[in-house]
Amino acid sequence: MKPRILLQDKQFEITILRLCHQLIEVHGDFNDSVIIGLQPRGVLLAKRIQQVLQKILKNKKVHCGELDITFFRDDFRKRELIPNSTNIDFIIEDKNVVLVDDVLFSGRTIRAGLDAMLAFGRPSDVELLVLVDRRFQRHVPIQAKYAGITIDSIEQQNVKVDWKEIDGKDKVTLIDK
Repeated sequence: MKPRILLQDKQFEITILRLCHQLIEVHGDFNDSVIIGLQPRGVLLAKRIQQVLQKILKNKKVHCGELDITFFRDDFRKRELIPNSTNIDFIIEDKNVVLVDDVLFSGRTIRAGLDAMLAFGRPSDVELLVLVDRRFQRHVPIQAKYAGITIDSIEQQNVKVDWKEIDGKDKVTLIDK
């Protein structure tokens, strides 16, 4: 079956802008809120969200961190994983944390992210933001509060997210394995 493009170009940009406005509705000026992107590709979405939020909020500083979950994964001994870096240079204790990843599928990556995040303090609240929510495939009871798009897909399909920062273009594609 031919790959199906789910988002690209202007749609991609509008989706991120919509997510930012939803965040502002809940978090206001981000005085008590921070963003943490999960390595590797959730960081790209988190940084893009941070940039758009700061533009909308007139250059107000929005804290954005990068979290490596490699050794918190339940499958890290079963496959070759390459550790990434963690960069959280702010306090998350008693803050509202928006955890960010590109695709939500089984929920296992998010569960690992929650475990890894607790090493940096106990947040007041944690919400999940994803670009693509692949519902119906959860292995753990995790749900995104903010989703760019929600799709119904089967396990034999992959969602590929391209980022202009590293792939040259913004695009989300559904591909049969």
